Amino acid sequence: MGKPVTIVVGSQIWVENPELVWIDGEVINIKGEDAEIQISNGNKVVAKVSKIYPKDMEMPAGGVDDMTKLSYLHEPGVLCNLATRYESNEIYTYTGNILIAINPFQSLSHLYDTVMMERYNGVPFGELGPHVFAIADAAYREMINEGKSNSILVSGESGAGKTETTKMLMRYLAYLGGNAAAEGRTVEQQVLESNPVLEAFGNAKTVKNNNSSDEHNYLSTRRAMDVVGISVVEQKKLLKEVLIPMAQQLAEMVWPRLYTLVCLTGWWIKSMSQLDKTLAQNV
Repeated sequence: MGKPVTIVVGSQIWVENPELVWIDGEVINIKGEDAEIQISNGNKVVAKVSKIYPKDMEMPAGGVDDMTKLSYLHEPGVLCNLATRYESNEIYTYTGNILIAINPFQSLSHLYDTVMMERYNGVPFGELGPHVFAIADAAYREMINEGKSNSILVSGESGAGKTETTKMLMRYLAYLGGNAAAEGRTVEQQVLESNPVLEAFGNAKTVKNNNSSDEHNYLSTRRAMDVVGISVVEQKKLLKEVLIPMAQQLAEMVWPRLYTLVCLTGWWIKSMSQLDKTLAQNV
């Protein structure tokens, strides 16, 4: 957070609150480094002037779709804007070219249908409201225009909706790729075939997110190993000698990270197997 601007008596501000995190109020008195504040719940509190932040009185009632439009880009201002939009089921908000998504914990299928994909297809970034399709479209167009690989980073804490967001990105990219077949498979089919690996990413039981079982994670990991070409014999050996001991040590933290181990060890095992065959032929 940036350093707050000058606070005077009468300033509308944000002050920390043990229950609400931040609460708005008005400064009614200042003595040295301390400010007396009449907060919106009717109580009065005293806080350090350096710990309070000005409230954006010009922010629209429904919030703004891009945080850079806020007068003050500090924590309480950002959280207030996100909360305001969330109450209206506006789960997406930009901060420049970064998209912030808040898990709605309900179905909003109208946000991801074909009509919505057609709406964002080819539209310059920022002309339409914030959406995961806009990010996917911008990344795709940049890749095509510059003729080089591109990537989209999806991050967040457990249960934030990273896996579902990634699925929406993949669906939109499959839509952009059309139905042209390559090696007998359409683009959409090829994308959907990556789902076992994706399931190994996000369908893990954690303290904050109980959306799967150990059995499901085990099967997802086996399917992921099938995708990268690890044989059944090699899978059993990998599970017995590497993954199960790791699981015992890392408990619930291991399953959502198995895709990394699988992808790295899959090619290594295949390479070592080929090397063994080559050496055997030369003996």
